[in-house]
Amino acid sequence: MSKKAKVTLHPDYKVGEVDKRLYGCFLEPIGHWVYGGIWKPDHPTADDMGFRKDILEAVREFDMPAVRFPGGNWISGWQWKNSIGPVEERKTQLDLAWRQYEPNTIGHNEYIEWVKRAGSDPIYTINVDSEDLTSAFHLVEYSKHPGGTYWSDLRKEHGYPEPHPITTWCLGNETDGPWQISSWEKDPVGYGIRAHEISKIIKWIDHKAETIVCGSCSPFQKTYPEWDVQVLEQCYESVDYVSLHHYHTALNGDIPGFLNVTVFEEFIDTVIAACDYTQTKLGSPKKMMISFDEYGCSFGEQKELEFGRRGRIDKEMANFEFFPENVASPFKFIDYKNVGTIGRRPPMSQMLSALALASVMMTFLRRADRVKIGVMTGGVRNALAFDGQNVWKNASYYPYYQMNKLGRGVSLLPVVDGPTYSTKAYNLDTRIQYHAYEGVQAIDVAAVHNEESGDVNIFIVNRDIEEDIEITLDVRGFEGYKLAEHIEMYTDDLNAVNTFENPDVIKPAVNPSTKLDSGKVTANTKKLSWNVIRLVK
Repeated sequence: MSKKAKVTLHPDYKVGEVDKRLYGCFLEPIGHWVYGGIWKPDHPTADDMGFRKDILEAVREFDMPAVRFPGGNWISGWQWKNSIGPVEERKTQLDLAWRQYEPNTIGHNEYIEWVKRAGSDPIYTINVDSEDLTSAFHLVEYSKHPGGTYWSDLRKEHGYPEPHPITTWCLGNETDGPWQISSWEKDPVGYGIRAHEISKIIKWIDHKAETIVCGSCSPFQKTYPEWDVQVLEQCYESVDYVSLHHYHTALNGDIPGFLNVTVFEEFIDTVIAACDYTQTKLGSPKKMMISFDEYGCSFGEQKELEFGRRGRIDKEMANFEFFPENVASPFKFIDYKNVGTIGRRPPMSQMLSALALASVMMTFLRRADRVKIGVMTGGVRNALAFDGQNVWKNASYYPYYQMNKLGRGVSLLPVVDGPTYSTKAYNLDTRIQYHAYEGVQAIDVAAVHNEESGDVNIFIVNRDIEEDIEITLDVRGFEGYKLAEHIEMYTDDLNAVNTFENPDVIKPAVNPSTKLDSGKVTANTKKLSWNVIRLVK
């Protein structure tokens, strides 16, 4: 007998309004993401600034709502003043994060210009580590003040008469990480004060601006979550969001562990609890929101470890072994003309990646009352895939695109009763250690009701690795609705990949067998599949 699941959905099960920025992406000059990626002046489609039009068109087609830039770990060593003015006069500097020479050919203004040309909105990250308060002050004045001061008039001299359209600012990146320059890991109070002061500056210059303070950059941090509370106590009233990052990693071949993204739920809920505790402690009426502005999912190798979930930081996180034998310097020039593999992670199953990333976004949707910003790290380089010459759509593109298009409105909380599975505890190193999970739902569901159009869009991942699951979707609360379509994405070959030459190996198709009768939808979801069920009035 085939497996069955029941899902109940009602218009009164409201979670909260979905912010369009929940479907944002990330940009950082890692390898050839920027030089040789979005910027390649010898590319056939290059525009007047050297930006590849084929990538810009793909981002516009996606309707990317927000892009977080220019880093990333890179930001803690970047000096923005080196990147403005005539290109030939800019200063090259070391990039300690990715062991590169940073020529600053693509600088402050170019990043903002790229986002504008892509039809998106910027989420700008400030260096609050190795740069001081005055530098942040000058950055915001240069970017946002209309004119009449040295820095705002300098922006005009550089060809930008109007203030830049930045309304959301990240106050650093992973500031508790020991891998950052001038890490605040051991001084959460000091960082909280710094964030408070910079947030004040930003809002005194632009009263419409919003700011994002760094929380613990991983649920595996030794200081988590007490670090978050100590930071928030210093800046609670002046900031608007707490930033979270997490890269979910499973042991190679552990598909159940890979698709179980429950750690994201636990991370979000713990930080929300820390926010609400701080709110109560300070007696504030303000409710703090969450910006989950870096995330990804991958497989990894088992490494040497010590027992204990709060073990020491792996030496590779600090990476003091800069100089391999017989190498004069570990730093490399980025050759935009000879582009190799984009990114740093090894190849993996596109279908599994699509399912895991979809489940992460669905987790955000189910907490849309508090999670307002989401930034997929691999959005531009993975889902909207590109190499040195071409652009195509990886499997991850489709759930990402469909949720961006259809996941706007009010999030609804589904009630799921179906098959479950368990995962084993595992460790990748002394830092990344997962406990065992029981009762993980094989059917993962999120839903959005667009109250303006009346549409209801239900997103479903079947995480079962062996069997299809028949779903009965109880939607009797949506009287007068009809089934518009059931879109599914599935492949029998988990090693199948979309490429530029063969872009349609994995793509969605309509499932014509799904039915709606007496307020209940009956649908078969294939094993390891992505599904969208749409209801319309």
